Amino acid sequence: MSRLKELRAQINVELLKMENPDKMVNAIAHLYGVSLAATMIAKKRGENEELASMAGMLHDIYAYTAGTYNDHAHKGADQAREILEKLAVTTAEENDIICSAIYHHDDKHVVDGPMDEVLKDADVIHHTLNDTSKAVKEKEQVRYAALCEEFGM
Repeated sequence: MSRLKELRAQINVELLKMENPDKMVNAIAHLYGVSLAATMIAKKRGENEELASMAGMLHDIYAYTAGTYNDHAHKGADQAREILEKLAVTTAEENDIICSAIYHHDDKHVVDGPMDEVLKDADVIHHTLNDTSKAVKEKEQVRYAALCEEFGM
């Protein structure tokens, strides 16, 4: 089994524990959607696609398992590290890259490292394109406009 499939299997176990079926479906859709968008963006930018996809799968896991978005990016980075170390499918350096992206993903106004930016942009892509009837969030408008330019949309 690939590293990504192993991680997804573990994330699925966690998500299937959610009591509210609507929230569970939304969580699954969001994590898989961000994972796919991160893969695409990483490929275009010459970043590690597998690590980007893994970061996408883990980026909101704390919010879904704890039931709160309160400081979810920072707490989620810690939880992601625990999951990755338990699975033992990534190196310490890879864990640092993934967890940095998760740690920084909620601050859309700041530019961080390349993988951090991949995850931020993947999150924005899913937020905006998952339901185009909704207005783009104010904190994501600049990024969304830049992504539309980058991808010719």
